[in-house]
Amino acid sequence: QVQLVESGGGLVQAGGSMRLSCAVSGGAFSMYTMGWFRQAPGKEREFVAAIRRSSSTTSYADSVKGRFTVSRDNAKNTVYLQMNSLKPEETAVYYCAVRLASSDIYYQISRPASYDYWGQGTQVTVSS
Repeated sequence: QVQLVESGGGLVQAGGSMRLSCAVSGGAFSMYTMGWFRQAPGKEREFVAAIRRSSSTTSYADSVKGRFTVSRDNAKNTVYLQMNSLKPEETAVYYCAVRLASSDIYYQISRPASYDYWGQGTQVTVSS
């Protein structure tokens, strides 16, 4: 059973930075495409970023390009999300997720339904 634990959330002022971590256990981490999603109250879960299993290439939602960076450390079974220039509207619960399938085109890795395991989420609150 694959388990994910996010950490690093909290309260930050608008324009500030925060780094989220997601530790993965119970599987072959280097073989997983990892995704970050977020969900604000009353809204659907939305794609933020992903890092592919094979090439470690990355993809981002347009809204975060240039401000957020996803990375992974396969030796530590951990994926990170560095968030800079945060905005109040980015207040949400942030989730990391594991995708087991080998295909990793953008259409697939940007959809929550394409992921097999999820963490419990970590709250990020950006104050104005």
